[in-house]
Amino acid sequence: MTYHEHNDNQFARYLRSGAPEAFKALQAFDHAAIDSEAKVIPRKYTELIAVAVGLTTQCAYCIEAHSKAAQEAGATEAELAETVMITSVLRAGGGYAHGFMAMKFFKQAEAETNEKLDVEAVA
Repeated sequence: MTYHEHNDNQFARYLRSGAPEAFKALQAFDHAAIDSEAKVIPRKYTELIAVAVGLTTQCAYCIEAHSKAAQEAGATEAELAETVMITSVLRAGGGYAHGFMAMKFFKQAEAETNEKLDVEAVA
């Protein structure tokens, strides 16, 4: 047994029966965001966006479903490759940008430690 198996979606029935209203709302939301006739973004781009989000959230099921749907919607291998690379760069950029926060907290702790040492030296 592995964490992600192709037949895991069989367990959706337990989610559907355990939380039927929320399940229906999720399906309606999914339809409105991805399949609605009123959508402005073409299906190919919707699927490439979904692949990018699936890669970012690391959802194996989304990656599989939306990569296949992107191909069916006319996306090329090159478009999928660019989507993967854009996602990779942005994900790495997120780590870099959150590094600013880590450095800020480190510097705050350093300043607090130095302040505490200054107070102790005076006392």
